[in-house]
Amino acid sequence: MPELPEVQTAIDDLTEAGLPGSRIQSADVRRPATVRPLSPEAFAGQVRGLRFGPIRRHGKFIIFTMSHDFTILAHLRMTGQFELSPLSEGTDPHDRLVFFLEDDRLLRFHDTRTFGRLICTRNPGEVLDRLGPDALDPDLTASFFIRKMRSRHRQIKALLLDQGFIAGLGNIYCDEGLFAARINPLRRSDTLDEDEGVRLFEALRTALRTGLANRGTSLGNGETNYISGGRRGENLRALQIYGRDGENCNRCGGRIEKIYIAQRGTHYCPRCQPLQRK
Repeated sequence: MPELPEVQTAIDDLTEAGLPGSRIQSADVRRPATVRPLSPEAFAGQVRGLRFGPIRRHGKFIIFTMSHDFTILAHLRMTGQFELSPLSEGTDPHDRLVFFLEDDRLLRFHDTRTFGRLICTRNPGEVLDRLGPDALDPDLTASFFIRKMRSRHRQIKALLLDQGFIAGLGNIYCDEGLFAARINPLRRSDTLDEDEGVRLFEALRTALRTGLANRGTSLGNGETNYISGGRRGENLRALQIYGRDGENCNRCGGRIEKIYIAQRGTHYCPRCQPLQRK
């Protein structure tokens, strides 16, 4: 599932390609569930004639600022991706929504596994206000993060995945941050002390910024893998723990293990990340 670095990369690519300023001539909703709760006809009617403004992000949500006080919120879920292309290139069977732009381009929402969602609304707060602060928000401080973390009584990996706690983190960057901070993913959040909290806060942000600098993480070559602007993410080479179960840890030489937390595969090094503090 695309996380903060992948979502921000998609926004940067769309902005660089000149989507802001383009006007929607029409929309073709090819999978009704993609635009729920509106019907395909209602969604197409609502977006017709709207012009794209600046594109921003909160957590994993892409926020398209539109004319006439509308906002289109997009969540890529597992395999969603936006592709901006000339009208002459046509569409793909896995395009679930196609915006026909007045400058003879298409903005296609390509989603192989069909979990992605778009919402057109005049009240984006109904969705965004449910989220915690963005993981890279400059106003988010380590002290706030630690205070909020220690007020909960949950396994730290499960808490980090909760978008109502901190928005933007997912499986890959949680594992990378916890490994860098030497914190076991099974630790209860209220058992972490101040120093551990600071280490984790800084390690998570470093992992996200590294992923962003590398245009996100592409793990494979299949149709469902992350791609943006026709390019794969290059962060795979920077991963220290995620996806390396059974291999030797680069830091201590121990064996990396994989367990499941909150139904998500979780990678850690038992030697570097002991459950009990020494």
